[in-house]
Amino acid sequence: MQKIIVTMMAFALTVPTQVQAQGDGLADLKAAMIAAKIHQDSIDTSSLVAVYDYECQTQDADGKAVTDRMKLCLQVGQHCTRSYPYRKFREDTEGYDCLTPDELPLLRAESFCFMPEVWTNYPDGRVTVRDAIVPTPYETCEERKSIKWTLLDDTLTVGGYLCKTATCQLYGRKWTAFYSEDIPTSAGPWKLCGLPGLVLKAEADGGIHRFTLANLERIASPIYYETNAITVKTSEAKLIKNRIKTFGNRLYLKNPTYYVGDLSTADVTHDTEGMIVNNVYVNNKAHVYQPLELK
Repeated sequence: MQKIIVTMMAFALTVPTQVQAQGDGLADLKAAMIAAKIHQDSIDTSSLVAVYDYECQTQDADGKAVTDRMKLCLQVGQHCTRSYPYRKFREDTEGYDCLTPDELPLLRAESFCFMPEVWTNYPDGRVTVRDAIVPTPYETCEERKSIKWTLLDDTLTVGGYLCKTATCQLYGRKWTAFYSEDIPTSAGPWKLCGLPGLVLKAEADGGIHRFTLANLERIASPIYYETNAITVKTSEAKLIKNRIKTFGNRLYLKNPTYYVGDLSTADVTHDTEGMIVNNVYVNNKAHVYQPLELK
């Protein structure tokens, strides 16, 4: 049976400028996260919702191998797609609370993954990307680029779907993607799209980055675009360069907040293992930054 989720209304919320939590301070953490989400506009309605397990192979500050993980949601609409943390999809459609004591560790883990939000074909013919380098949220809006895929004869079964294989060079990394023509959409997680079927699995440079389909449902749900007055517009090239410069700096592993400047005008709250600044969680510990985009 097709699962239908009732559309939520867009909302506008405000809270005090800055809060300081004691201990876990979950109520204050919630207030800080709400503060940065100013308004949401529904720009399309999904016909498919794909949930992916994302993994990044990296190291901690002591050089020990670690795998950072999170769940990513891809909403496929009639006109556009949105790729973003599954947590946020659940917040928008289910009233999910990520700040309970049991769920908060997932938010902390997600912060290691540096996963941006991507709206493909919004506005029409363009790609919008939202990311943050605390305390500033950034947004890029570029012309949609055609990915030069090489289609191969290799096949793989993913989630019960027979997939074909394709490769490409994208932002300095070699990607191998597995797509199913049984799911007629050119969408995929993050910026991986343009194939004759939904991307169900993809990995870069031997598995440093990997997306694997975990669940696929035909769900009618609103695709939101968030409006935030403090978002800074920039170019894709500048944002990529700025991320690498900031998180690739040798100081980052020793002091993960070395780059954070004046927070007097930001919405801030402290947690036992980090802090939330303008809706972005910042851990007290760091892992080696493995950018999705090298250039």
